[in-house]
Amino acid sequence: MLLDVSSLDASYGFLQILRNVNLSVDKGEFVCLVGPNGAGKSTTLKSIAGMLPNVSGSINFSGNDIIGLPGYKVFRKGIAYVSESMNLFTQMTVQENLVLGAYMERDKIKIQKRIRYIYDLFPRLEERRKQLAGTLSGGERKMVALSRALMGNPHLILVDEPSFGLAPQMTEAVFDALSTLNASEKMTILVVEQNIELTLEYAHRGYVLENGTVTLQGSSEELNSNEHVRKAYLGV
Repeated sequence: MLLDVSSLDASYGFLQILRNVNLSVDKGEFVCLVGPNGAGKSTTLKSIAGMLPNVSGSINFSGNDIIGLPGYKVFRKGIAYVSESMNLFTQMTVQENLVLGAYMERDKIKIQKRIRYIYDLFPRLEERRKQLAGTLSGGERKMVALSRALMGNPHLILVDEPSFGLAPQMTEAVFDALSTLNASEKMTILVVEQNIELTLEYAHRGYVLENGTVTLQGSSEELNSNEHVRKAYLGV
């Protein structure tokens, strides 16, 4: 098991968002966390990534409890976080954003190999490599954000709402890239997404989060056939 979250509570000031959340991700898995707006999905990722101060419980990553560590230390442990807002350096080029993602790597040859891999994964980014990130389309920005995270050579990547603001065709391109990373590079992925039907097509298994608590878990096939999921989220 690469990631084991146990009895996780999280709050924003006096407002508690997560209550006794338990989930796990094995090495090489593609796992999703789905549910309605306001359920606490993004808060869960932020808690794992070290972005929230008010958390309690246990977050065990690769044999170490990382709960309470600041974000930069969590990143150094091997967890990359791609937020919904992406947080790109908009006045820098695509390639400059990618190079920043590898700021801990001192070997220039390794950096160039990673950039080459990114451009093979997202050919459109190679076409835009000299373009300012702030001038890209929403889908292209999402690709840059994901690619910058990959430049750090993480063991686990947390992706928050990859479909947010994207056209269906671009959404599928992003999920195809995640699937390729998982299949060919054995990249471990935990993704938060509102588009449950699409996400379950790609993920191996998932958790349903409602009102800050995990209410269901299982393989993608099990969740797809679950009566509550079908009625509440799939409109069946």
